[in-house]
Amino acid sequence: MISHIGSDNRPKMVDVSKKSITRRTAHARSVVRFPPELVAVDDSGEIQSKKGPVFQTAIIAGVMAAKKTHELVPFCHPLRLEDCQINIVLNNEAAAVIDCRVTALDKTGVEMEALTGASIAALTVYDMCKSLSHDLVISETRLIEKRGGKSDYGVK
Repeated sequence: MISHIGSDNRPKMVDVSKKSITRRTAHARSVVRFPPELVAVDDSGEIQSKKGPVFQTAIIAGVMAAKKTHELVPFCHPLRLEDCQINIVLNNEAAAVIDCRVTALDKTGVEMEALTGASIAALTVYDMCKSLSHDLVISETRLIEKRGGKSDYGVK
């Protein structure tokens, strides 16, 4: 049964009013692959573009997006995020690995907030670096782990 379709076959928001408030966490990841010849990192580990510090700007954009997920994705409940942390590292394969971790005390999960944060951070990296090359590839946006609610996912 699809949870966002009612018995009348019309779209609907899931009713979470009877659920208990619990601690919900999620970790999502996106990867932006660079052409190796374009990766020039300064002493801080930051990529600079004509638009400014790429990773710092992407972190801000990702957190802002996570907080607005309910405005972007239909039927997502507005959640009060307790924490949203985005970490971006450039690995040895010329790829920016973007991890977004989100926490809320709420009645529904924060997977979409973590995925939105990671995705928008990746789009921001792309936007800030596209003047250098259009051979950037955003890949592997996925949920790594979620905790809370009915079931956990990816927890080892």
